[in-house]
Amino acid sequence: MAQPPVLLSEEEIAQIGFGSVGKEVRITRYALFFNPSKIYIGNRVRIDAFAIISAGEEGIYIGNNVHIAAGAILNGTAGKITMSDFSGVAPYVCLWTASEDYTGGTLTNPTVPAQFRNQDKGPIFLGRHVIIGTASVILPGVHLADGAAVGALTLVNRNVDPGTVVSGVPARRVTVRPLDRLEELARQYLESIGELPPSGSS
Repeated sequence: MAQPPVLLSEEEIAQIGFGSVGKEVRITRYALFFNPSKIYIGNRVRIDAFAIISAGEEGIYIGNNVHIAAGAILNGTAGKITMSDFSGVAPYVCLWTASEDYTGGTLTNPTVPAQFRNQDKGPIFLGRHVIIGTASVILPGVHLADGAAVGALTLVNRNVDPGTVVSGVPARRVTVRPLDRLEELARQYLESIGELPPSGSS
């Protein structure tokens, strides 16, 4: 018996009921979406197998040229998640807008009403060209500025400055990326696909 295509068709993507969806979007049929009307997807986005994207009332906003790799989790149930243009998350990355406090005398897990739990909640923002390595975890309230990069197996519990590369548990600064070079390459690419006029044109 023939298997269905791995990628969803445009008609199937439209049937999911996203808040909005751009052009040239590639989504595997094995990805899961919760509250899709609060998920907004730009152009040339790729979402791979077994990614789980769960939006809350504040929504999840995915820009242009964004990649969400296999097994990644974007949990926006407790705050807004923004993935700006050219950002991406590698396999098994987790973005959590809510995190349980296990140290105090409160109950945990979602089967228990909120008044019996102690959760840290907050939005997560990924700027342009942000890349997050395999199996890294981003905690609530973290802002990763343009060009920030996160090494594999890293725990990010505080903001990361522009172009800064971090790694470790918790994340520590390793080096700095050339943000101007990233923007220049982005400009050249967008020119090549006709989304920007050539440099020097009037």
